[in-house]
Amino acid sequence: MGQVQVVSEKEVTLQNIQELYRKFASECPSGNLHLHEFKKIFGTGTPCTEEESAYMENVFRSFDTNQDGKLDFMEFVAAVHLVFRGKLEDKLKWSFKVYDRNGNGCLDRQEVRHIVKIINKIKRHNEPEVTQNIDDICNRIFDQVDKNRDSQISLEEFIEGAEKDPWVMEQLKLDIAPCDWFIEQQSKP
Repeated sequence: MGQVQVVSEKEVTLQNIQELYRKFASECPSGNLHLHEFKKIFGTGTPCTEEESAYMENVFRSFDTNQDGKLDFMEFVAAVHLVFRGKLEDKLKWSFKVYDRNGNGCLDRQEVRHIVKIINKIKRHNEPEVTQNIDDICNRIFDQVDKNRDSQISLEEFIEGAEKDPWVMEQLKLDIAPCDWFIEQQSKP
């Protein structure tokens, strides 16, 4: 899921959500979606590298609002809604939450570098010709986004920086792609 608002040919309707609930209830009789199932739906593909697995664990944690290690259907629907229908600002707030591993409300260089490194490895896995220096990317992000130069990026700086600069948006966006999984589920009996 990127933060750029794109109208997809593959939209999820209310009927799709109702069907999704039926499948969720039959495949998750406990009423919970666990990490391995989440990775199958929102994952970056198989086989999954260590970096991709760590990335999906961060994404899963960000949707697990009650921090119980599983997603109930309401948390799952909130995730689906954000991915398909969320406003740019909501997606950026969610991305910030994924980056903010320690939950202190600010991003330091280590947190930004961690996610940028994962995203870069995923891009290289999918597009081997992609080669970028992680430290250069982080330095440029901080140069353009950390307005008060305190070596931390606040949520406000994160949103403002991403909205103002397409390069920053491209570096900060988090991509998860459940569309194909939803379409596949529609064709199953």
